[in-house]
Amino acid sequence: QDVAVMVQDYDLNVIAVTSSTGILLGRITADDIHDYIQESATEQIYNLAGVDDEAEEEDTSLVKATRARAVWLLVNLFTALISSSIIGLFDATIEKLVALAVLMPIVASMGGNTGTQALTVTVRRLALGEIAFKDKKQVLFREITIAFINGLIFATLMGFVAYFWFGIKLLGLVIAMSMVLNLTLAGLFGAVIPITLKKLNIDPAVGSSVLLTTVTDIVGFFSFLGLATWILL
Repeated sequence: QDVAVMVQDYDLNVIAVTSSTGILLGRITADDIHDYIQESATEQIYNLAGVDDEAEEEDTSLVKATRARAVWLLVNLFTALISSSIIGLFDATIEKLVALAVLMPIVASMGGNTGTQALTVTVRRLALGEIAFKDKKQVLFREITIAFINGLIFATLMGFVAYFWFGIKLLGLVIAMSMVLNLTLAGLFGAVIPITLKKLNIDPAVGSSVLLTTVTDIVGFFSFLGLATWILL
């Protein structure tokens, strides 16, 4: 990775490898760097999707590939149960106002997409060496600001949609407040999760999407249904 950064920064075609006494041991060429970058990019894509890159080789058995994917699907199942339990806390609220059930997926989906955008950009910058743990304040501020501005824009839009759709003014206010909160926190965690994993010497892409989805779902459902219970009922 260090060599790849050097090649990129100084536009080198080859880098000499020497011993501690200065004796030439070999060299690393541009095609070596190309292979490394290609493998790293492939690994990042697989990890973001919760798939073991080794399990996707053509000669890998169907059973092994299935098992490798099932591990992360099992983790995702448990996190989905947590999100569902949050909804269960507000079942009485949903029964009284069915419109909440219609609008819930919108809040969670927007938060999830916002978080994924922040996550993808942060993982890429970490992989390329553009940022490190010491840059966390700058990265967090940038992603939170972007998410907050987008939150205000789409919260306003969705607030009017909800009002004209169901004819309830306060419902538009509830979903707008919830979306601003969820999108802002999604941007925060989309940057925090990979930076924290990198600091712990864990591939920032591994499990990030599962953790992020859990956070955005929980925050989205809890804020939306909580505000609806407080304001509408």
